[in-house]
Amino acid sequence: MRKLTIAALLVLAAACTQKTGTATGTEAESTTATAAATETASVPANEQAAPAAQPAAETANKETNAMTDTEPKVAELHTSAGEIDIRFFPDVAPNHVKNFLTLAEQGFYNGTKFHRVIPGFMIQGGDPNTIKGDPYTWGTGGSPNRLKSEFNSISHKRGIVSMARSQDPNSASSQFFIVVSDSPFLDNQYTVFGQVLKGMDVADKIVNGKRDRNDRPDQPVSIDSITVRPATAEENAKPR
Repeated sequence: MRKLTIAALLVLAAACTQKTGTATGTEAESTTATAAATETASVPANEQAAPAAQPAAETANKETNAMTDTEPKVAELHTSAGEIDIRFFPDVAPNHVKNFLTLAEQGFYNGTKFHRVIPGFMIQGGDPNTIKGDPYTWGTGGSPNRLKSEFNSISHKRGIVSMARSQDPNSASSQFFIVVSDSPFLDNQYTVFGQVLKGMDVADKIVNGKRDRNDRPDQPVSIDSITVRPATAEENAKPR
């Protein structure tokens, strides 16, 4: 998969720093932090882009079809730090929802780690490279799928689940992030497709763990398994 563009993330980190007041340390570290919401956010700026999992010509048109099963779903992420439950928005991001649920039900996310954490901003996961790959490749992996953007009117408030991507708006694959603080500067740039119903305390624990200057956690939290189940009426009715 093509590496995320660090320049594109500079804007994100700068906005996050102004909003939260979180110190980023050196100028180089601040520059790295800007890459948070992109799929290569976890890769140092001085590394070369990793080769794509498949040639672009093969994957460019491999898009997920619109979701036909409209039954509200919840995904229970069983992590090494606790459970995070996510409900979905198929009415505004049908392809992203179907992509995530399909990968989850196939076991694609099992063993992956939250490889990028920025206090006051977000946690990012979903890269298969984090299962066994070198940490310097974390953030460059994904599935064969490429999704067209489905930008919508739902704002990136605390608890929102959105899709990571490269500089290309139509490059989302498997990596996602959970916003731990309101981040409206991401609106209409990344596709919101879900919301945490339970487990923001777990997300807070993950985001506040010790990390290196490239925002890689010292002891990454893993997704052990994901259970997909029907949403209750109360879960489905929660305000966005």
